Amino acid sequence: MSTEPPTVHASAVQVGYVAVLIRGPSGSGKSRLALQLILAGRARQIPAATLVGVDRIYLDRDGDALVARSVSALAGLIEVRGLGIRRCDSVPSAPVGLVVDLAASDAARLPTRNALQTTLLGITLPRVPVAAGENALMLVLAVLTLPEALTTGE
Repeated sequence: MSTEPPTVHASAVQVGYVAVLIRGPSGSGKSRLALQLILAGRARQIPAATLVGVDRIYLDRDGDALVARSVSALAGLIEVRGLGIRRCDSVPSAPVGLVVDLAASDAARLPTRNALQTTLLGITLPRVPVAAGENALMLVLAVLTLPEALTTGE
């Protein structure tokens, strides 16, 4: 019997010291956003960004932190649409500091304060709900670079 927790359908990128956990349905752009964050880190728009994993992620609670871990079979691999599966620098795990939900049904122009947080394994985290077709990277960059970005909900 495996002692590993179940995986979640998500991608994760470590930005600085924390991971951005990217959730969403198949085809919603999780790998694309992960690659965009890595490239933004290389361009120094945000702190250095390194892949944790794509497609499937383990989530574990470590005290008051939620930790994203890569699935070993997928470690260091990322799909680049139009180019296929590519190797990428990666880290095995990182504490989650932000959750991004792509194609979120509760995404709104002026989201409520409740929409800007989520609770996973008993840990409440900041959340960015992104509507289908919306520019997810712009919203995530705003959260990572503007200190008050998630505190203006009603």
